Amino acid sequence: MAQFPVEEYKVELFDELGYIRKRCPLCGEYFWTLNPDQETCGEATAEGCAYYTFIGSPPTKKAFSYREMREAFLSFFEERGHKRVKPYPVVARWRDDLLFVHASIIDFQPYVTEGIMPPPANPLVIVQPCMRFVDVDNVGPTFGRHLTAFEMGGHHAFNTPEQEVYWRDETVRFHHEFVTKALGVRDEDVIYKEGVWVGGGNAGPDLETIIGGLEVATLVFMKFKVVNGSFQELPIRTVDTGYGIERFTWLSQGAVSAFHAIYGRELDRLASLIGLELPDPSLLAGPARYSSLMTLKKGIRKSEARARVAKALGMDVEELEELLRPVEAFFAILDHTKCLILMLADGVVPSNVREGYLARLMLRRTYRLLRLLGAEEALMDLIEAQLKLWKRDYERLAESEDYIMEIVALERERYKQTISRGVGLVRRLARELRKSGLKELPEDKLLELYDSHGVPPELAVEVARQEGLVAEVPEDFYARVAERHVSMPLRAREGLPELKEELEGLPPTKLLYYEDAYVREFNAKVLRVLDGRYVVLDRTAFYPEGGGQPADTGRIAYPGGECRVVDARKIGRIVVHVVEGAPPPEGAEVKGILDWERRHDLMRAHTATHIVLGAARRILGKHVWQAGAQKGVERSRLDITHYRHLGLKELQAIERLANQVVRANLPVRTAWMPREEAEARYGFRLYQGGAVPGREIRVVEIPGWDVEACGGTHCSRTGEIGLIKLLKAERIQDGVERLIFAIGEHALRAVQEQEETLSEVASTLNVPLEDVARAARRTVEELKSARRELSRLIRRIADLEVERLLARAEDLAGLKLIRADLGQVSSDYLIEVANRICKQEEKAIVLLFARDKTARFVLKLGPMALRAGLCAAELARELGRVVGGGGSGTEAFAQGGGPKTGEVGRALGLLAELVKRKMA
Repeated sequence: MAQFPVEEYKVELFDELGYIRKRCPLCGEYFWTLNPDQETCGEATAEGCAYYTFIGSPPTKKAFSYREMREAFLSFFEERGHKRVKPYPVVARWRDDLLFVHASIIDFQPYVTEGIMPPPANPLVIVQPCMRFVDVDNVGPTFGRHLTAFEMGGHHAFNTPEQEVYWRDETVRFHHEFVTKALGVRDEDVIYKEGVWVGGGNAGPDLETIIGGLEVATLVFMKFKVVNGSFQELPIRTVDTGYGIERFTWLSQGAVSAFHAIYGRELDRLASLIGLELPDPSLLAGPARYSSLMTLKKGIRKSEARARVAKALGMDVEELEELLRPVEAFFAILDHTKCLILMLADGVVPSNVREGYLARLMLRRTYRLLRLLGAEEALMDLIEAQLKLWKRDYERLAESEDYIMEIVALERERYKQTISRGVGLVRRLARELRKSGLKELPEDKLLELYDSHGVPPELAVEVARQEGLVAEVPEDFYARVAERHVSMPLRAREGLPELKEELEGLPPTKLLYYEDAYVREFNAKVLRVLDGRYVVLDRTAFYPEGGGQPADTGRIAYPGGECRVVDARKIGRIVVHVVEGAPPPEGAEVKGILDWERRHDLMRAHTATHIVLGAARRILGKHVWQAGAQKGVERSRLDITHYRHLGLKELQAIERLANQVVRANLPVRTAWMPREEAEARYGFRLYQGGAVPGREIRVVEIPGWDVEACGGTHCSRTGEIGLIKLLKAERIQDGVERLIFAIGEHALRAVQEQEETLSEVASTLNVPLEDVARAARRTVEELKSARRELSRLIRRIADLEVERLLARAEDLAGLKLIRADLGQVSSDYLIEVANRICKQEEKAIVLLFARDKTARFVLKLGPMALRAGLCAAELARELGRVVGGGGSGTEAFAQGGGPKTGEVGRALGLLAELVKRKMA
């Protein structure tokens, strides 16, 4: 919907004060103003509807610092009956469709806004740290209008059929009183612009506040749910307001940028860390007034926008570019480093997926901007300075300081390695594109190089141009990349969805495994049998697959027969048993019998998973979160977020701590409680396993150790587990470690298998068990010594081989053709000989074969052969086909082979013909 009826925007205050409704001739949007001569909507936009008038002339009664503005907002609404609510984390772990909080209302969707649970207070006021990555390319050029990390003040009221708190009139009145009475802005300076707001699955009409050209607040009257693109009215009407704390601070100071307003006196000190001397504010005031023109949108290039600003100022474009480029880069660096420390403090580990991807994007973009300023070595100093500045505002920063410094240093080194690898990667891609007839580097390839390999677009463009391709970085490049990663798909579909319609009308299954996890047998009644293999009972103790815990198996016995339960799935509130064998008839009274030993092992494994996670957090740090888990009978796995591969000592420390909890025989308590009560008591650490639906959630607590929202079955005490043995750690992806472990008898068996292996090694080395390590070290040293001697002999033999082959070299078009079948030798030997020949003979074209069960070859070209236009990879592909296989490599070196050993002679003979053809 482009626009709601005017009745959705008109409020009592407008009539009282004499506001009139107009339409902007430039952007086409409706707005309300007290000024009858106001022609445009008054918002400074890329379209040029207006420009900032508050720069150097703040409309407020006094200048507020950032912290003062935050407190002024909270206090104003607190004094007017709103309860102050603590901000939520920036990572939206209670949601399954978003990674980060980008507005204060996100904290209360969908459970509060859809009436599933009550709000923490009604009405409430909050200042919520937010992150918005789709504007990343605008950060800097718009002087602070766009930020990736910002604070949104929100006063929210949730109106139900039973309770009307307040709606449009009071919302606008509260807002107007805040800006005019609390801040001192004149009534006639406040413009209200009509709009339609959609976000987080909800929608409604909104009024956006424009003061001095700057949009400072959005007042949303949220009363719709968005379903398949259409609006459905909600029973809860939500007042959803967003006040930009940074923007209000900027407005009140009339500073040349939001960064000058936010950082104040610290700004020059931060600039000095990167060797930058900021221009005098008087030089930036003009560009600041027109900085809204720099908002990048489709169809508007940065160079064009810069030219418009220069024209408005009567300046030379190049002169303006020289003035602003380092300043804009510095502004972006400040924003990105603040964003980064907030993400990391909330437990984000940089990686190639999910929220970790966006953390890495922010860090690498920061590093690239620092490189442009010649100040990449200042990264750590900037991070440290930002931590010092913001610790008093965000308590999690102080708790995570060491981790943040360590992870940034590690990521910086990784990025340097990525850049060095990226040059070769882009060079190869550019040559392939050229050979396929393309003359430019496509934008999708540029995105792929960054997304999959971390190659900065600027580097990719530079290398592509060196290779003769036309290439350019899209000006919204980083926004496009971020857009791919800011949202998450909804939860995976439940099992057996094809049965959903056939189950309609059935009552919910009574879940006996929640009443007593130790029930082994139970009586039930068959409600429905579908397709001869799906059985629905009125009650069940069979746990359906979920939360990484496999479904229970067992039997269903009934008069005259029995069938095997091989799986159980939950569809909505109904458990469906998948059976093998003849199912019971509908209406029959049956007995369910669980495979108890298997179930008990899974219960112990599930409880052990919670224990191991708690141990990992205590040993490795609070940044550790569960990234996945799968419980098993003999082996289980737990995936955790961590920035480096775990060593043996760390694994042993986690294992020792986990087993202390087992030996302590702590109780394992489960309880159903309202979501709001659980969150208030335990915080968002509840959602280790991801977001969970519904008002009532099941909380599993090991007192003093771990608490999670979890639907699995658990032991009643930790001592039942017996033993936890961590078998190994694997890095399954960047930023995620997988811990493989066994419990109870299976853990004992794993230890015994390790002992047996060690015993075999001792027997092989012919030493007592206690001497295995010393004997193994001695054997390895002897082996290294033997290899060194072997290598020396191979080099000597290779020298002789090189002499022999060079003596037989054939002249071909001014080059030297050297080809031979060397029989049963290793590939390493072929490479050694080929390399030595090319070192001695620049004109060499070397093809060497080895034969045993298959034919293998290496192809090496000397410098002059390369200059003649030959490509080893192309030649290898054709030669490989002759021996029934293929070949690949680079321009100078390639390898290949195939099963047809009898065709080696033909392949050797073909080389000369191929060379002649390529050089023709």
